Amino acid sequence: MKQSDIFRENAENCLHLAERAEGQPTYKRYQRMAEAWTALAEEQDWLDGEIPPVAERMPQKKPKS
Repeated sequence: MKQSDIFRENAENCLHLAERAEGQPTYKRYQRMAEAWTALAEEQDWLDGEIPPVAERMPQKKPKS
């Protein structure tokens, strides 16, 4: 199993825990944890060469009239 798949499983577990949370702070905490695990999975896919890096576009300055 790839490392990114393990990270995605962790994210899914956090979402399940969020569904059963007994309060808004706990719910939000698990939601943030799921987002963090998902971000780690995506970064690991990039590190493993599974997805290409995305070049950021610089905003173009408008010419003054």
